[in-house]
Amino acid sequence: MNFFGHLNTVLHHKYLVMKGCFRVGLVWQGLTHDLSKFSPSEFFVGVRYYQGNRSPNTKERELFGYSQAWMHHKGRNRHHFEYWTDLVPGTREYGPVEMPPRYLAEMVMDRIAACKTYQGKAYTDASALEYLERAREGANIHPETRRKLHFLLKLLAEKGEREMCRFIRQTVLTGKPF
Repeated sequence: MNFFGHLNTVLHHKYLVMKGCFRVGLVWQGLTHDLSKFSPSEFFVGVRYYQGNRSPNTKERELFGYSQAWMHHKGRNRHHFEYWTDLVPGTREYGPVEMPPRYLAEMVMDRIAACKTYQGKAYTDASALEYLERAREGANIHPETRRKLHFLLKLLAEKGEREMCRFIRQTVLTGKPF
């Protein structure tokens, strides 16, 4: 059951992200989103720790103190802010760098899809914002990326998915400041 449960969860999530990416004009990103989840190092961990109501990576992390599947995933998928770390000029230390707009937009779609997938009927347009506000990601995400992510998720919560997607198409992906 874990095999098909995990496969169904991954496919459903990918489908939702694809729909969201298509709505804002990110066709290629929608088609190629999360393909690494089908690699053996991510997929079979997902099957092993599948629970249906949260990421299998969370269970792996609880058991071992880290998630090998997540380490693999975040290093190959640019829509995760954890991918965007580098040596910061001046400090010569690793730190977060700002995400390009197209990956920020995909990250928004990814978070919405994750909330829809795991919350099911309990999902609301405020779910992704509530998750962001509960998470402790502050030091690991570039301040400008976090500000923009918060803005977009607040727009979703207050005005809905259609208005947020319009804003992403017309403002975020055209490089206009917001």
